[in-house]
Amino acid sequence: MNASPLSLTQHNSFVELDARARVRALLDAGTFRELIDPFERMTSPWLARQGVVTQSDDGVVVGKGQIEGQPAVVLAIEGAFQGGSLGEVGGAKIAGALELAANDNRNGVPTRAVILFETGGVRLQEANLGLAAIAEIHSAIVDLRQYQPVIGVIAGSVGCFGGMSIAAGLCSYLVATREARLGLNGPQVIEQEAGIAEYDSRDRPFIWSFTGGEQRFHTGLVDAYVQDDTADIRSTVVGLLARGRPQVERSDQYAHYLERLSSYDARVQATPGIVRQVYNVNHVDDVNSAGVGHE
Repeated sequence: MNASPLSLTQHNSFVELDARARVRALLDAGTFRELIDPFERMTSPWLARQGVVTQSDDGVVVGKGQIEGQPAVVLAIEGAFQGGSLGEVGGAKIAGALELAANDNRNGVPTRAVILFETGGVRLQEANLGLAAIAEIHSAIVDLRQYQPVIGVIAGSVGCFGGMSIAAGLCSYLVATREARLGLNGPQVIEQEAGIAEYDSRDRPFIWSFTGGEQRFHTGLVDAYVQDDTADIRSTVVGLLARGRPQVERSDQYAHYLERLSSYDARVQATPGIVRQVYNVNHVDDVNSAGVGHE
């Protein structure tokens, strides 16, 4: 079904919510319980040594509860803290929660997981420790998706980049808004390495035309494209969870993607239209048949 535009009085922005409020919005009312909450004082041991103010939850919220009466864990990265970067503590919280969800399933408890990506990737101040934590997240997603679908949501405004974009690619399904961006390298990194003539990080229409939620949906890298509305995003997540595990995970289709990329002549300047042609996918009817809204 198509998502109809909402009036200002009907609109309840998901993007404007902080990480903890996003988790509450997705879980059934009254079921939210936070694991390793700020009162546990699990701060990064490395930021303070470098003169960086820490945050008591290290920028990651782990909420356990229910979605439509079924056990679920919702993991949210706070984009307002250090650009949503992941270090040792925050990464361990996400990986540990996913590992516990997988153990639940092995013990007969069908715990599902939703990951809210709002991240630039690894936290540079923690370097290798952050990379190790992100690798553990990748492994935990692959483990859990054997039992239950793992849903990723990229809402905005930070987007999803770096090693966590790989985590997003490992999810069973991805949901994105118009405000979302998804890419391995961030715009500033590309400009720094390749020059402003190749990629102008200040050209917002250009950036969104290649890595924005709508483009990623039309190239098949995102499964549902929704408007920035809390109720709409929740209903989309519920619909994808009800759909169950996909027959083939996106990350298992690497041969298809390599074949499509090999058909592109890199001497030709890419455009958003060319990118869609290269991926050559048509999945809109499949998403509609699952009852998932999109714009």
